[in-house]
Amino acid sequence: MANSRPKTLLKRPKLLITAVVAACFGFTLGATEWAQADATPTAPALSINTNTAPQQALVALPDFTPIIDRYGPAVVNISSTTNKVIHQQHNPFPPNSPFYQFFQHFGAPGQAGPGHQQHEKIQSLGSGFIISPDGYIVTAGHVVRGANHIVVTLTNHHAYPAKLIGLSVRYDTALLKIDAKDLPTVPIGNSDHLKVGQWLLAVGAPFGFYNTVTQGVVSAMNRPLPDDEYIPFIQSDVPINPGNSGGPLFNMKGQVIGINDQIYTNSGGYMGLSFSIPINTVMRVVQDFKDHKPIQFGYLGVEVQDVTPQMAQALHLQEPVGALVASVMPGSPAAKAGIQPGDVIVTYDSKPIYNISQLPPMVGNTVPGTHASVGILHHGVAETKNVLVTALPKNMDEQNSSTQPAAPAKTVKISRMDIHVQNLTPDIEKQLDVHHGVVVVGVSEGPAAEAGLMPGMIIQQINQQDVQNVSELTHIVAGLPKDQPIPMLVRQGKASIYVVITLAKK
Repeated sequence: MANSRPKTLLKRPKLLITAVVAACFGFTLGATEWAQADATPTAPALSINTNTAPQQALVALPDFTPIIDRYGPAVVNISSTTNKVIHQQHNPFPPNSPFYQFFQHFGAPGQAGPGHQQHEKIQSLGSGFIISPDGYIVTAGHVVRGANHIVVTLTNHHAYPAKLIGLSVRYDTALLKIDAKDLPTVPIGNSDHLKVGQWLLAVGAPFGFYNTVTQGVVSAMNRPLPDDEYIPFIQSDVPINPGNSGGPLFNMKGQVIGINDQIYTNSGGYMGLSFSIPINTVMRVVQDFKDHKPIQFGYLGVEVQDVTPQMAQALHLQEPVGALVASVMPGSPAAKAGIQPGDVIVTYDSKPIYNISQLPPMVGNTVPGTHASVGILHHGVAETKNVLVTALPKNMDEQNSSTQPAAPAKTVKISRMDIHVQNLTPDIEKQLDVHHGVVVVGVSEGPAAEAGLMPGMIIQQINQQDVQNVSELTHIVAGLPKDQPIPMLVRQGKASIYVVITLAKK
């Protein structure tokens, strides 16, 4: 019975072919057969419904034409020109050498001598949108970063030179100004009201094709990206390509709720993942630009890491969620509020924290000088800390030193961990700004190696107990159970991190 339907379907084309063949070769039939055919009653005329009156659609789909008709003229094309310096290869031979002219022959034309530079003009295209009738325009920061000349072209083909009012690299947002009046503008929405699954509309100039419209839905909210920790991106499946950057992302009310910014791709083109900067984040920066204020970011003063299932077990947590505090900067807002290494941040300003990527944009978007409630788990007990958030220090962008400390002379072996350790020296304490712990100087195959410990690291805490010196570490390790995950805080350079170690028998 299961195969009866497919067999029937396969037979029908054969019957159709037979009928067609008979019709094509009917002229070979005899007169008697033709007479019989003439006697057959004619088929009734085919009735076709030719009603062309407008009818209601059977399936409800979004119609984006009102948005484009009303706000499309407020979307602009942005072209910028950047001078790129090309360093010519230095001629290694002196002018009196017979090889000097030979090397010059293979050098770049017009090379004048050692240290000669050439300038190449790089042109790029992007998009933007007008937010005020007097000519303020918002776009993505990377569209105009480093540009020497910026031109804004409206949909009516009028072109204007643009002045860069402000640019934030961290928020990848820029504000431009053109000398014009009575310009069309876009309404600004509230990106906090977006929900996964809602329809979106992007307008821009992908690959230079001006005023291109694409649509999709919200795929995810508050999506972090590795190089943009302060931006809680809107992820969507709206097709975006080079040239769309800086263009508006509309909701179904015709409100701009984001700036089209990035795509995830292996080919250089759209592959289904688009990322936009929420308009709430953008407008906070834009307002500071218009008021000529410096862009400030909220600062908590902690280093955090994810809570893995193994770490959750070691810390006796019910589930692996939150941001584990690895270190607290001395004198920071977190330190003043009583947050300590080993605490797990589970809420910030009454919003849940499931992983560490959620915390930086929340803190960064907090206006310095305001209070934020931080929910933590301290040794598994829930507490709430009231933190006065300050501005991010200007020197936070400096790279941490990776120089490993010099080892003291005397070493001690911790057999259960299979490592050799030494006490801190004054030089190490000053260099790394640490005041307790022991230095790892040797790691053998065993529990410490499996936990990721390496020579040069500093063990500052084990089983949530501070380690002041080698004697304390030896005493603490001797009393720990075997075959159970134990949290251990270590420091490498100026960065701290928790690891999990499982000790052997005593």
